[in-house]
Amino acid sequence: MTEDSQRNFRSVYYEKVGFRGVEEKKSLEILLKDDRLDIEKLCTFSQRFPLPSMYRALVWKVLLGILPPHHESHAQVMTYRKEQYSDVLHALKVVRFISETTPQVEIYLRMYQLESGKLPRSPSFPLESEDEIFLAIAKSMEEMVEDSVDCYWIIRCFVNQLKNKHQDALPQLPKAFEHYLNLEDSRLLSHLKTCSAVSKLPYDLWFKRCFAGCLPESSLQRIWDKVVSGSCKILVFVAVEILLTFKIKVMALNSAEKITKFLENESHQEMEEVKSVT
Repeated sequence: MTEDSQRNFRSVYYEKVGFRGVEEKKSLEILLKDDRLDIEKLCTFSQRFPLPSMYRALVWKVLLGILPPHHESHAQVMTYRKEQYSDVLHALKVVRFISETTPQVEIYLRMYQLESGKLPRSPSFPLESEDEIFLAIAKSMEEMVEDSVDCYWIIRCFVNQLKNKHQDALPQLPKAFEHYLNLEDSRLLSHLKTCSAVSKLPYDLWFKRCFAGCLPESSLQRIWDKVVSGSCKILVFVAVEILLTFKIKVMALNSAEKITKFLENESHQEMEEVKSVT
């Protein structure tokens, strides 16, 4: 039996006996042992499989450019990242923009604003829509990443990736959502159109916030694995799956406002049902 056939046989066997992911974990560990990490292969892996929790932060940091591909540089680069984090934090304290009682996610926001040259003149100034998006992502990321330095850098680069790499793709996602929903369930789409709900669906929550605050952490991590590795189209498929999961409830609602409110306020417990695409 060849090495490839042995690997395929083991994968099928592990999945049948309930150990799905064992081979995937081994494959990832092999990739992470390379002296120079192969970014393309890590992206491909992240697109195909959910990342094991013990390696997620490392892979995300590499794919987001926080760490370089070369292993030998990781420690030194993280030292620089920590120093930069401390310097920005200190600057905010000196200008009294944050205090000991400032929530951690707000600290992340102020640090990001300072580094991007968008710090308002006063902490009391109202937040912009992009600030609200940042906070939503930060709140979810804080639940996934324990270390505050890692968390800030991942949030920072994740948000920048959405702004830069996916800038042109994000506005097209509502049209893609309508296309795929029509393929899956044209009757459901017709109901949404009859209620004039298609244009009023919570696209900002789904696409600009990448479901932050909408889905439970377990599902969100798997979705963000794919977003971090370069694909924002996964967001469309998740949105379609949500509509299909709650089809009966949505079909029972007869106005755009009720449908939107339902989708925005759906409980995390019920959202656990949305697993097939993640």
